[in-house]
Amino acid sequence: MTREEFEALVFDQYNVKADYPFEDDFTTGVFRHESGKWFALAMNISESKLGRDIDARIDVINLKCAPEVIESIAEIEPGIYHAYHMNKTHWLTVALSECDNDTISWLLSISYDLTRPTIKRKPKAAKP
Repeated sequence: MTREEFEALVFDQYNVKADYPFEDDFTTGVFRHESGKWFALAMNISESKLGRDIDARIDVINLKCAPEVIESIAEIEPGIYHAYHMNKTHWLTVALSECDNDTISWLLSISYDLTRPTIKRKPKAAKP
């Protein structure tokens, strides 16, 4: 999947476009809920950041995921790594060109759901 295809997937599924909040960095895109909470981060990084002996650049996304899922797929499934530049217990880094589209879509939906704002309910009034 290309970066453009990923951005189209996010827009088609959630009607969200990336914003670019980092000064002098117009390649790192943040995908947010209306509340402002992130559910995906798209970056172009050196492959050395993924533990490789190469400095070529690669498009990746960071997605939030349950720790047990991370432990079962990170560094095992093609293109899925422990998170670069985020909490490695709760976030994954996915190399877009190395991971299959269905897996990316599945992980995106998990991230979106895990970061969705919770609705606070009013406490029920005590009965007299």
